[in-house]
Amino acid sequence: MVGYKFCEKLRAQATEGEFEITVFGEEPWPAYDRVHLSAYFSGSTADELMMAPRSWYDENNIDLHTNEMIVKIDRDAKKVIAHTGHDYHYDKLVLATGSAAFVPPIDGVDKKGVFVYRTLEDLDAIINYSKKVKSAAVIGGGLLGLEAAKAVIDMELEAHVIEFAPRLMPRQLDSAGSATLQSKLEELGINIHLSKNTKKITGNGKITGMSFADNTHLNTEMLVISAGIKPRDELAKDAGLTTAPRGGIVVNEFLQTDDTDIYAIGEAASYQNMVYGLVAPGYEMATQVVNQLINTEVKPFTGFDMSTKLKLIGVDVGSFGDPFGEIEPSKPIVYENKNSGIYKRINVSMDGKRLLGGILVGDASAYNILLQMTQNNMPLPPEPEDLILGARGGKEAVGAGVESLPEEAQVCSCENVTKGAICSLIENDGVTKVDEIKSCTKAGTGCGGCMPMVNDLLKHQLKAMGKTVKNVICEHFDYSRQELLDIVKIKGIKTYNELLDQFGQGDGCEVCKPAVASILASTWNELITKQDTIQDTNDRYLANIQKGGTYSVVPRIPGGEITPEKLIVLGDVAKRYNLYTKITGGQRIDLFGARVDQLPDIWEELINAGFESGHAYGKSLRTIKSCVGSTWCRYGVQDSVSFAIEVEERYRGLRSPHKLKGAVSGCIRECAEAQSKDFGIIATEKGWNLYICGNGGSKPQHAQLLINDVDRETCLKYIDRFLMFYIRTAEPLTRTATWLNKLEGGMDYVRDVVVNDSLGIGEELEKEMAFMIDTYACEWKEVVNNPELRAKFKHFVNANEEDPSLKWKEMRGQKIPASWG
Repeated sequence: MVGYKFCEKLRAQATEGEFEITVFGEEPWPAYDRVHLSAYFSGSTADELMMAPRSWYDENNIDLHTNEMIVKIDRDAKKVIAHTGHDYHYDKLVLATGSAAFVPPIDGVDKKGVFVYRTLEDLDAIINYSKKVKSAAVIGGGLLGLEAAKAVIDMELEAHVIEFAPRLMPRQLDSAGSATLQSKLEELGINIHLSKNTKKITGNGKITGMSFADNTHLNTEMLVISAGIKPRDELAKDAGLTTAPRGGIVVNEFLQTDDTDIYAIGEAASYQNMVYGLVAPGYEMATQVVNQLINTEVKPFTGFDMSTKLKLIGVDVGSFGDPFGEIEPSKPIVYENKNSGIYKRINVSMDGKRLLGGILVGDASAYNILLQMTQNNMPLPPEPEDLILGARGGKEAVGAGVESLPEEAQVCSCENVTKGAICSLIENDGVTKVDEIKSCTKAGTGCGGCMPMVNDLLKHQLKAMGKTVKNVICEHFDYSRQELLDIVKIKGIKTYNELLDQFGQGDGCEVCKPAVASILASTWNELITKQDTIQDTNDRYLANIQKGGTYSVVPRIPGGEITPEKLIVLGDVAKRYNLYTKITGGQRIDLFGARVDQLPDIWEELINAGFESGHAYGKSLRTIKSCVGSTWCRYGVQDSVSFAIEVEERYRGLRSPHKLKGAVSGCIRECAEAQSKDFGIIATEKGWNLYICGNGGSKPQHAQLLINDVDRETCLKYIDRFLMFYIRTAEPLTRTATWLNKLEGGMDYVRDVVVNDSLGIGEELEKEMAFMIDTYACEWKEVVNNPELRAKFKHFVNANEEDPSLKWKEMRGQKIPASWG
């Protein structure tokens, strides 16, 4: 992250052509966001975590080398040597090598199922292994460890946190704050084990448990070590540069090493025996090195405030200034509410005039302003406890507010953006939106913790300029939605007319009526049909209106689980009322619990009824999902259902390196989610847009546009070519998304091959697909009609008995395997 920020700032400030920049990274990806790494477990993709795509480096004329590890620095020749044997000259060298996970010397740490939590590759390995286990432990109760614990929760595993110290987050929280945090985490189902010194990881080849120095033991099937970091200083050490006793490349106040042409920034650098493991100080280091290279004002790096605010598994935690009151004598003011899980502590100077630091757990909404008061020595209110308790007894709040901040106050520490810079933008450049502030200053693009203050500054400055700042719902109510919600609650208002009469004007409109209806429903949870005239059409009739004025009936089927009896009811209703019937989502019905000897008999009945194999068991085409398209939907511009059926019947049974899924959407509203499939087709007024190489799953990736506005025949031709080219060139068990990511030239190359026929194999690929289509046969039909094949479906080779080990139990009216509990 710090290396990327250095590149960004140098390119933004240096004149064009002034510097040639070459970047080396040993990982396969460009720089990515380690601060939000745990989001990977809740759906974020590698692409979404990237600081910038590869194309950004090309656009900024930066030579990016991924998968290339520098193994030696030749200071005399001013060269770096890569693991490939290639060497590269430098004039100035910036070491932004970051850190690696610290792994304690524990007996058995090399066992299978033990992981560190540091890179995307680590995370992929954790996700894959988690599918085989039910419990996981995390060594480390600090910031990193609790982030790893969140990942364990996201993977729906039994979670344990092991901490050597007697409290969680010992560097940021005192005992009471830590106890509050612990209570919150335990409510979420995380088991906390404090004062635990792990002596041995047990298990025969793979982890089955952990033994501690106090002779206690914990059974666990997986372990994530997140116990701290160690600077990656080995390159510098081998090159003869000084490193600190506890690790890190020693730098001076200008971030220079012993060699004035070599700088170190970020977690790799050690300044006065201090390694800074947060993003903000790393970005500040990058800024100061850039300033030196372009000969602008250089501000020596003399250390950095390590205050931090984050949300740990849904719990706000903040620590700022001197949190423990250890640097100078102070008087703590503490508020603790064990019922709501809130703990606040501020440390006030002995003369009662300055705020020195504090701790916030459960409610960190005041963090930004308290941090600014600490950093800028702002005067305290007459009653300092107001800072954490708020004004009481009808008094107005005194003191803390953005208006009292000095111009030089640092609002965004990640990007070093001051209050003065933001206010100048608003006042002199006419900026009126938060997004514009982010775009111009980069404030809020790092950890995002400063955004509440940026919002407050914008509102305050606009008001100071005489501009009205009011977020009203519409012209009929001079209130925001949040204010109306409060009014409805406090005044006990139950109807739209009552609210309009007391707090509105006019007769209302299509904006405020549904909004108020939503507020009333959210507040009182009454039947919305009681006030049907203020609902939009869908809510009024409890159904989606479709093309032609008819409505769809969509019963809820939680989890897709449905009994045979309910299936029959759906069929009877559809038949009685002559309804068009369509299965949604993956467009399949799963039938579980068949014995192997029953399969041919089951399939014989299905085939006689017109069904055929869906290939859910094969690395082949699974489904082509579709919406109802122009047949029914009032937004549809093409017949997506007919096209989806044609596409599925065209490619059914097509075997490939991995499973294939497709979709056809009848308009750009994308109800079939075509852009999350291996190939997706989206209707336009002129024809069809074709997207390829997307997938869902644990690492979702959007498909990319291959061609737009083509007719049906052309679309099918390009799908033929794409699929056959993929089948030809992909490695086993490689989804199309991964295949594209690894393919040299990426989408441009695929487009050249498929659309432009740059290899001259287009006709050949089409003929190969035509053969696959012409020779298709249902595998299950073949088995059913072939006695020799059919005879293979039995549990015992030498007997026709059924499997005696199968045991069942009932869940929600259906059978499930007893062993699944």
